[in-house]
Amino acid sequence: MSQNSLAREAALLTAIIAVSYPVGVLIDPMVVLPLANALPAWWFMARRLRDGDLDGAIRLMLVFPLALAFFGTLTLALWPTADGLTPVVFNGPQYREEMFSWIRTGVGAEGDWRQFLPQHIAHLVAFVVLSLASGSFVSIIGGAVLTNYMDGYVASLHRAGAPFWATLFFGWQPWAICRVAGFCILGVVLSGPVLSRVHRHKAPSFAEVKPWLYRAAALILLDWTLKALLAPTWGRILSAHI
Repeated sequence: MSQNSLAREAALLTAIIAVSYPVGVLIDPMVVLPLANALPAWWFMARRLRDGDLDGAIRLMLVFPLALAFFGTLTLALWPTADGLTPVVFNGPQYREEMFSWIRTGVGAEGDWRQFLPQHIAHLVAFVVLSLASGSFVSIIGGAVLTNYMDGYVASLHRAGAPFWATLFFGWQPWAICRVAGFCILGVVLSGPVLSRVHRHKAPSFAEVKPWLYRAAALILLDWTLKALLAPTWGRILSAHI
């Protein structure tokens, strides 16, 4: 497939995700929203892999979280609610309170590698198993759920009075961006065995996926390292502005 075709699909996926937020929040943010977010991305990815375009599938899946982060945060920050809080997304209120408590007190898993690292490893193992078992169908939906409650937290920083620059530059932490990118790459690579059997096409060879596996591993290790080094400072900066 051509680069023009890839650009068109990326634009279409972005537009679908933009529409999925008001539709999903209006109907059922707990169930419909993550499905409306994830299903188009999974379909585009599977189509690219069926046509033998591993690189294109990965590039599309890297567009996916960017669109989720932008349109999800925007929707949850501006959506009118009676109590001034974000609409309920799965684990949204709990995650928001956990993060705000850490920002205000400096105490919590976010700033302590001894607490967050076992949790991150468990999430990685679960993601790998679900991706291999479902052709990444379940893990991509799970990724949408996770991104949405992170969007809700960032939107809540804005609602709590954080300046736009602080929300923009310190809401989405660099380690979280590395983690999401690494998991997106893994999701595409690990979907190959199931999707190749379902769609009866040749799965990418190990030689093809190996460079992407190295990139995913590097991004995940960078996530852990940056979080361990920077999270305490990040929390203090945010604490000064909310």
